[in-house]
Amino acid sequence: MQLSIREWGGGDRTALLVHGIMSDSRTWRRVGPALADLGYRVVAVDLRGHGGSPRGPYSPELFADDLVDTLPEGADVAIGHSLGGLALSLAVGRLRPRRAVYSDPAWSSARPGQDVDPAVFAAARHRTRAEVVGISPHWDPADIDVELATLKAWDPETSRFLGGRPLRDFLPAEPVVPSLVQLADPSFLTGPQDAALLRTRGFEVRTVTGAGHTIFRDDFDGFMASLGGWI
Repeated sequence: MQLSIREWGGGDRTALLVHGIMSDSRTWRRVGPALADLGYRVVAVDLRGHGGSPRGPYSPELFADDLVDTLPEGADVAIGHSLGGLALSLAVGRLRPRRAVYSDPAWSSARPGQDVDPAVFAAARHRTRAEVVGISPHWDPADIDVELATLKAWDPETSRFLGGRPLRDFLPAEPVVPSLVQLADPSFLTGPQDAALLRTRGFEVRTVTGAGHTIFRDDFDGFMASLGGWI
């Protein structure tokens, strides 16, 4: 499936951005221009069921296949957040970026045996501005606007993408390319045990102190600083 894309910059290097569930490429409104200022051509997708991309059946494998169908091979860096991190990890062997960054990726649950209920995501579609502000008090007002807009453009059926499979089935055995795992503090997806396991498997793991799940909206400066040496 060909996905809707958004681009910033026209530099000699290429960066790919893949958003998380309930969002779309608009969520990268600060990251995209910042990378463009560093000399990148930045390409961000809307995953299927999100933003301007088509709807359809949903699974981790289909999300990954769409990335391969849409994005260029051999980018200098690819960054995936949450569900986007999961999709990127399944596509990275075919996309072959020089480096990959997985920002609080949806690979596991910090509470073993307790994956997030799809109904929790579906209910989020009807959040009010006050509710979003209450959940994410550190966000810029423009990010609140984007969140409300992307929720309206999101198909809640994507929340069933696992089809009953546990997230931990997708914890990578090894990095396909040099890879950074960037964690929230605390991460509700990757607990200390899995973080240690990822380190033994060859991933670099960094935590952005005090940041919530959407690190680049909770602490943009901390997010960018955490990418030191990877962009």
